[in-house]
Amino acid sequence: MMGGYLLYSDDVLFGGIYSDRLLVKMVPENEKYQMTEVIPYEGSKKTMFFIEDLEDKEKLAEIVDNTVKGLSRQ
Repeated sequence: MMGGYLLYSDDVLFGGIYSDRLLVKMVPENEKYQMTEVIPYEGSKKTMFFIEDLEDKEKLAEIVDNTVKGLSRQ
């Protein structure tokens, strides 16, 4: 069962915090960041990208922006 916090930007669900990990949905726009693919929670049918470096605020914002743009196009 899912547990954690869901993250939205401009009414787009782009990721969440699961087991103290910041994860974003996988879209072509964020593949260039070479993030680790992980299962967000036990029983999940989809994998997500794990953002490990939370110190680089500019890169973090860029990843989120590109993820939201990619999801908005779907």
